[in-house]
Amino acid sequence: MNALFRTKSIRQVMSQPSDGEGHTGLKRVLGAKDLIALGIGAIIGAGIFATTGTAAAGGGGHVGAGPAIVLSYILVAIACGFCALCYAEFASVIPIAGSAYTYAYVTLGELAAWIIGWDLILEYAVGNVAVAISWAGYFRSFIKGFGIQISDKFMTATTISMHEGHGFSFNLPALGIVLLMTVLLVRGVKESINFNNFVVLVKIAVLVFFVGLGFVYVEPSNWNDFAPNGWKGIHQAAAVVFFAYIGFDAVSTAAEETENPEKNLPIGMIGSLVICTLLYIAISLVMTGLAPWNLLGTADPMATALEIVQARPGLSASSQQVLSFSHFVVTIGALFSMTAVLLVFQLGQPRIFFSMARDGLLPKFFAAIHPVYQTPHVTTILTGVLVAVAAAFMDIAIVIDLCNIGTLFAFVIVCAAVLLLRYRDGLRSQSQVRPYTLSSYVTLLFSVVLLVWGVMSPKMSSDQLTGLLCAPVALWVGLVYRQLPQASKRPFTAPFAPFTPVCGIVSCVYLMMESPATTWVRFFVWLAVGLAIYFFYGKGNSVLNHPQPEDLDTGFTRTDEDPGFTPER
Repeated sequence: MNALFRTKSIRQVMSQPSDGEGHTGLKRVLGAKDLIALGIGAIIGAGIFATTGTAAAGGGGHVGAGPAIVLSYILVAIACGFCALCYAEFASVIPIAGSAYTYAYVTLGELAAWIIGWDLILEYAVGNVAVAISWAGYFRSFIKGFGIQISDKFMTATTISMHEGHGFSFNLPALGIVLLMTVLLVRGVKESINFNNFVVLVKIAVLVFFVGLGFVYVEPSNWNDFAPNGWKGIHQAAAVVFFAYIGFDAVSTAAEETENPEKNLPIGMIGSLVICTLLYIAISLVMTGLAPWNLLGTADPMATALEIVQARPGLSASSQQVLSFSHFVVTIGALFSMTAVLLVFQLGQPRIFFSMARDGLLPKFFAAIHPVYQTPHVTTILTGVLVAVAAAFMDIAIVIDLCNIGTLFAFVIVCAAVLLLRYRDGLRSQSQVRPYTLSSYVTLLFSVVLLVWGVMSPKMSSDQLTGLLCAPVALWVGLVYRQLPQASKRPFTAPFAPFTPVCGIVSCVYLMMESPATTWVRFFVWLAVGLAIYFFYGKGNSVLNHPQPEDLDTGFTRTDEDPGFTPER
């Protein structure tokens, strides 16, 4: 049983073994600007181009937020901000590929690390399948404008076609774009990032163009009914637009390829989140100002808003031409945006597999590094092939929600891991400073608020479940942190802990509770499959089964080589 909760020390994590050909790590080539662009590339994609309209107008079992979709974006940004601060703290002191998987291994143990590593597949791989299929749809619309038609036989998933009795078919554009991104990523991360930087500039230019042009045609009367469905519409829309924020954590997967990670990783994650939030607020305001909110529930709401404006009586011929051109520009922006998301997610998933293989939880050949390009080429190719095949042949509608719940679960683990690591580190500290007292009392007060919220909310609602589940957590954290000594200094710390990580946990649990029951069932089935693989292979092949003599002392003395704090024992 103890083997399930054994942890890796920071020394073990930072001192990775060779892959057998003399390569001990990935090449550090990324700066702060690269990481911000990486984050923007991952965040701005199908979410803003597709889900905003549904969130504003309603549909799929939820009511619309109307123009108050702006508040939904702000709420989700705050929730993601709490998580980003926790990610940044971990990433700055453990600058190794692996993201939340590595952080869980250091704090919560091997079993939790496996669960979160397996869970991250839902965010990166499954999410990328959806993006690839969406990209194919926009690509078809784009080339149609030039008179080029793609047969349905090469645009329809095999599962759908066979179910409808139309014979064999597959999504050729989706297959092609994923394989192209895979080749680019094998060639080198710097080359991939240079391409991503270019794509990010294009997508930002397109979004700014939409905001600037749309502002001219805004009708303020469309904002009169600002929140047609009140708070219910706002918080249900928040669960929908969460998809528009998935991706900022992908920055942490490139930690091992980052120059000066202690400084650049927090800048990359928080900077990209802030920039995207400002863009989302501006776009949603303009979109709901251009057209009545209840008409935006389409697959391409930005284009729909422009079409509604174009149909207004009395527009000049020049305005008609400008709006027609802007429709074309928005389609281009969607294509570029989704291409960037494909690139970043295809960069992230192989590095999770790469880290798990180095730890023995997956076969060792997954940890191979290309002798020329110094990239994890085996896992990159494997991920690319799996995603390409799934995007070409499968209908993934039934697992789309898994991407949402899997990502939120990962965020909860990271926030909890920050709390646990600080607590254990503080217990070993000899400091007389008590830095958490004020935040602890705020957290205790917050636990009371959560309890009251849960008791007063309707039975079995997301509000009640969140309040009653999180109140004991906040109470326990507030009590144990009251007199906790100062932990050793970190390169970056999430401010006002433990309240900040607790808020991250509560925010993510609240959004998870909006998921339907069928999604929870599929999520637990997915975890069960992962646990079976761990117990049949990973547990017996873990590198921790054969500790080296230098690993027996897993702590650090305070020397210049200390990477920032006293690690787990």
